Amino acid sequence: MLEDIYRTIETPSRETLFKEKASKFFGYAFPVLSEDDVKMKLEYLKKKHPSARHFCYAYQLGIKEIRFRVNDDGEPNNSAGLPIYGQIQSFELTNILIVSVRYFGGTKLGISGLISAYKTSAKITLEASVILEKTVKIYFKLTFNYDLMNSVMRIVKENNIEIIHQKLEMYCEYEISIRKNDVDAILNIFKNLYQLKITPIK
Repeated sequence: MLEDIYRTIETPSRETLFKEKASKFFGYAFPVLSEDDVKMKLEYLKKKHPSARHFCYAYQLGIKEIRFRVNDDGEPNNSAGLPIYGQIQSFELTNILIVSVRYFGGTKLGISGLISAYKTSAKITLEASVILEKTVKIYFKLTFNYDLMNSVMRIVKENNIEIIHQKLEMYCEYEISIRKNDVDAILNIFKNLYQLKITPIK
C-alpha cells in the first residue's frame, strides 16, 4: 500500500445487533480524530442505552504516528476491547472508534464466548460501514502577484491540485492541498516561478 493512503470511515455505521445466548450486542462505528471525539461518542451511546451493562470499545487514531486504546468496561480482561481492536487491524482502518454495547441476557458466555461475541459484533459493524481509501494531503499557501496568475493556474490544473481557499486583493493568496507523495515534484515546479512565495500551513 502506498505510504500516503489510509483506510477509514467518513460517516457513522448503521446500528448492528448480534445476539448470543440472550445477550444482545449493539455495534457502532464512528469516525473520530481525537480522544475528545471518542468521549463524546461514548456519552451519546450511554444516553441512548441507559440500562446497558457494558460499553466495550477500541479506537485507533493517526496515520504515521498511531495511537490506540482498548477498553473491556467491566468484562474480563482482554475479552472485549482486544477482539474489537483486532477487527480494526483486520480491516486496516484508522481514525475510527468501534463500540459494542452489551445487554446481559442472564447466561454467562465464558471468556472464549465473550471474545467470539465481541469480535463478531465488531466485524458485522464494520461490514455495515462505508469504508473509504483517503490520501494524506499536505497544505501550502501560495502568495504571488497578478502577473503570475496564468502560470500558477496552469500548474494547478495540470497537476490536479486542489485550491482550498483564495484571497485576491493587493496580491493573490491561494491555499492548496497536495498529495503527500507528489509534494517534492510539485514544489519543484512552483520554484521555477520567480517571485512566487510558498509557505507550509501547519
